Amino acid sequence: MTLAIAAAGTGGHVFPGLAVGEALLSRGVPKESILFVGGDRIEAEIYPNAGFPFLRVEIRGFQRSLTTRNLTLPRVILRARDAIASSIQERAVSVILGMGGYVTIPAALAARRAGTALFIAEQNAGAGLANRVASRWASRVFTSFPHTQGLERGEWVGNPVRQALAGFDRARLRPAALHHFGLDATGPVLGVIGGSLGAGVLNDATASLVRGWSGGHIQVLHLTGSSVPGESIDASPEISWVQRRFEERIELFYAASDLVLARAGGGVAELTATGTPSILVPGEFGSSGHQSANAAFLGDNRAALVLPQDRIAELPGMVEDLLFSSDRLQEMRANALDIAKPGAAATIADAMLEQS
Repeated sequence: MTLAIAAAGTGGHVFPGLAVGEALLSRGVPKESILFVGGDRIEAEIYPNAGFPFLRVEIRGFQRSLTTRNLTLPRVILRARDAIASSIQERAVSVILGMGGYVTIPAALAARRAGTALFIAEQNAGAGLANRVASRWASRVFTSFPHTQGLERGEWVGNPVRQALAGFDRARLRPAALHHFGLDATGPVLGVIGGSLGAGVLNDATASLVRGWSGGHIQVLHLTGSSVPGESIDASPEISWVQRRFEERIELFYAASDLVLARAGGGVAELTATGTPSILVPGEFGSSGHQSANAAFLGDNRAALVLPQDRIAELPGMVEDLLFSSDRLQEMRANALDIAKPGAAATIADAMLEQS
């Protein structure tokens, strides 16, 4: 028996898929019986490095601009479908979980061809095109928000987060986290994480903030991704600025951060699971405006402040107002935890095992 998870493209798809894989492992499923399916982006590194079998297929999405590349897309999808269907049969896959993104369509078509159960998991408050299409053939559809536009049959279970975040304990982790990043316990910490899409806007905004900061002493823990603001920027004397491209132990990032500046993709589940107050700048990309809907859910529940991208210049004032207000931060932490569903990976893993 093999269980398959199709997840590709961005961390917003890939890491929730990894979280479900971890949950299956904790339930006694051997690694060799958990097949991940994806393309050639971060999934091609993340899943094999974690020791899981990985089926790499050619995938790409529909281009919204007029281009002849769209004419070859059906052929690409059918080749990927055939490769996935062949692997399903060879490995006796009993259920395949599609996490959204380009790989979900060929995975769903392969499940239909092989007569294998299909589950869908949607990370955002507005379903992407692939999940909207594939959900028609799915036995079960899991959503991260109570109301997800485009999915009528969704079961609200939350967005899967990795085990280190599902059992998060800030007080226990905080001393080690501060030491890990070279931070001290005397100044509040603003964490910045841009994700794999749109990090440039947050990086530029952070560089402007540290250059022109006129408030009290703060520390900025900045996960820059591949777009680095540059070491030549002179930070304000009141700012300690720590930059890292990536942090493998992401639980330490949240434990060190009193407030996080972030986009509003599926990673908002990490903010709620860890009870982390946030300022969210929704990205103006995606097929469904999903980041605005994600941010609105946290904002409406007073777990985050939502800052539209065209008002990014207001960031320093918002940071100063929040970071030095312990009562407000504590209220936001409690509100974030109230809407968290950190057991989503376990719920989905159990459902996959029940189907097997």
